[in-house]
Amino acid sequence: MKKRHALTGLLSGLGMMIGAAALSAPAQAQDKFMTIGTGGQTGVYYVVGQSVCRFVNQGDSGYKCNAPSTGASVANINGIRNGDLDLGVAQSDVQYNAYHGEGQFEGKAYENLRAVFALHGEPLTLVARSDSGIKALDDLKGKRVNIGNPGSGNRATMEVVMKAKGWDKNTFSLASELDSSEQSSALADNNIDAMVFVAGHPNGSIQEATTTTDARLIPLDGPVIQKLVEERPYYSFYTVPGGMYKGNPDDTKTFGVGATLVTSSDTDPDLVYAAVKSVFENFDRFKRLHPAFANLDPQTMVNEGLSAPLHEGAKRYYKERGWLKD
Repeated sequence: MKKRHALTGLLSGLGMMIGAAALSAPAQAQDKFMTIGTGGQTGVYYVVGQSVCRFVNQGDSGYKCNAPSTGASVANINGIRNGDLDLGVAQSDVQYNAYHGEGQFEGKAYENLRAVFALHGEPLTLVARSDSGIKALDDLKGKRVNIGNPGSGNRATMEVVMKAKGWDKNTFSLASELDSSEQSSALADNNIDAMVFVAGHPNGSIQEATTTTDARLIPLDGPVIQKLVEERPYYSFYTVPGGMYKGNPDDTKTFGVGATLVTSSDTDPDLVYAAVKSVFENFDRFKRLHPAFANLDPQTMVNEGLSAPLHEGAKRYYKERGWLKD
């Protein structure tokens, strides 16, 4: 009798387990995934991707989000184009070049590229060792300069400056191609004289560079730079406030682009809608996740600094909020 009761209980328990598994299987199957391309782990791009994923994963959209470190702007757009990424962070000039088939995308226009929203300003920041003798852009000639890794926004913007100056790699005694996470230590170890970083401020790598060695931010505001800003709609002048970095008490004038979140017209509108909603439904919290986000404004993010058409999923949310008209 006891054996029969035990067997009945066992079968009942198995039935409950099978039933629970059957109920949970559809829920698991409903989980969908999005991947956001970012940049080096010390940069603001990485914070952008991690922040978006944080709110997506905390929400009830049904999406699970991850944001791996990548080679940044160009690499992210190529990743989206190849289907390896759903969204990615990219400089406004790289977005423009990709959509129009210019610059590093010469002859390879990506007409399916779509904008999601604009982010923080990203000036080109030139940092040089104080003992290098570099006090202006022209002083880079004959020096050891990290021009950025291929595929990065650092490299893309530096190449624009080099072309405008009539320079090539031979202009420098060394043109290294370190990525964002490596260049600060290279400056501190005296392996390079100067580095360039397109980034929102304050930036962790620049803080590291100016803390571990005596280094200065170099102004970028001469006639060549003035002409670049006048001719290209995605460039603007910026000022890095004095006192933000150790040993740099004065304001530093420079120029640069803006960060943007981009995707493809082939990306599911529901995925893009979920990403956008996760940010703007938690906007005050989002702005507190990095100092570079502090002055973000939804109207500016939706209407300025975007060189590609808005994605349908993003447009749907903006229209619901009244930020975008038909």
